[in-house]
Amino acid sequence: MDSKYVQLVMLLFVAATLFVVSDANRNLTNAPQNWNPGFNSSSGWPWNSPNSPQNYSSPPGFNFTSGWPWKGPNVPQSSRRIVVGNNQKWHFGFNYTDWAIKNGPFYLNDTLVFKYDPPSNTTYPHSVYQLRNYRSFMNCDLRKAKRLASVTQGAGNGFELVLKNKKPYYLSCGEHNGIHCKDGLMKFSVIPLIRWGY
Repeated sequence: MDSKYVQLVMLLFVAATLFVVSDANRNLTNAPQNWNPGFNSSSGWPWNSPNSPQNYSSPPGFNFTSGWPWKGPNVPQSSRRIVVGNNQKWHFGFNYTDWAIKNGPFYLNDTLVFKYDPPSNTTYPHSVYQLRNYRSFMNCDLRKAKRLASVTQGAGNGFELVLKNKKPYYLSCGEHNGIHCKDGLMKFSVIPLIRWGY
């Protein structure tokens, strides 16, 4: 079997595992203590509860309209506008891979907003590049990367990237021949998910 194929399968497996674990942890730690997805194990079922209404479209204690755990309070119901780095914005020395893990999952049609100051005597120039593949992302190889935003497009409301495709987005700063990507941690990847049920 081709080693590139094996590497890709392993990468997808690791990414899926990290997503499931991080999403599960996020749902457990952020869920309100009184949040109930609709299942009440103490209310009984029609055949063992004499006071239950005879409506079998939804068993007593399980309300199909109140939401499933994956439609709980942490899953956005519409597309989000997400500032990359939150209040840190897009700058040298901030760990954007860690930020993406903590702020995911990301969904199709979410908008990533890159905010950064235009170059001046006191600020480094920054840009936004989309790298070709996982290997170029890991090596910060910008030779065949696509420039999405120039050094001036991060000013004001910032540069907006709508996640329209069900594919990995490998994003980095492209300035100083990849130094901002390699040493400045200005890179991250996202794989937008489908927002089921909405």
